[in-house]
Amino acid sequence: MLVIPALDLRGGRVVRLLKGDFSRETTYSSDPVRRASEYAEAGARRLHVVDLDAARRSGDNRELVEGIVARAGLEVQVAGGVRSHEDVERWLDAGAAAVVMGTVAVRDPPTLTAIARARPGRLLAALDVREGRPAVSGWQAVEEVTVAGTLALWARTPLAGVIVTSVDRDGTLSGPDLELLREAIAASPHPVVYSGGIASLHDLRAVAEAGASGALLGKSLLEGRIDLGEALSLQISPNAS
Repeated sequence: MLVIPALDLRGGRVVRLLKGDFSRETTYSSDPVRRASEYAEAGARRLHVVDLDAARRSGDNRELVEGIVARAGLEVQVAGGVRSHEDVERWLDAGAAAVVMGTVAVRDPPTLTAIARARPGRLLAALDVREGRPAVSGWQAVEEVTVAGTLALWARTPLAGVIVTSVDRDGTLSGPDLELLREAIAASPHPVVYSGGIASLHDLRAVAEAGASGALLGKSLLEGRIDLGEALSLQISPNAS
């Protein structure tokens, strides 16, 4: 299972939200490029970067993300505010290893499919789940469709994978939602990366054993709950006994 550090950016800073609530924000760093470089130095192969301002249409951190892509020394997958084929192409041209679509993926699956077919293996779909339903528009709205139903719409799309986030667990360090993860793995033919609530190496093992192809680590790394070097050295594999 691939362990992927995650950085959420707002106003040029590394922040974390509690359960996606923008009024419950904690700042961890004013130097995201340096933090990304530290993860690279620890051995991380890939980094997940979310532009929260772009996701909410309240500005963007584009130059900062471009700096991370150019200077951090690891593969970067970019999320937040990616709404069109042009957005995807701009990030790939800037050197991103992959691009993540969330709101458009849920609300407009044909557009997701068209872009993925043009860039096979470079596009991931994000399924952010709040109280059993997909959360969109920077987690500010919820769609009245099911997890399994959404994943079924993406089944024939040539995605690099699906990122499933438990919004209800995000930023809580309360442990992963393994039931959600197993539901997503059962419903999707694509590799599933899990995010939300991971607080320990034990949690990380549980996510791997449930069958995830990857796990995003955000607050647990920023607060020192998990040592990235130790997490990367676990060499855990899906469905391990």
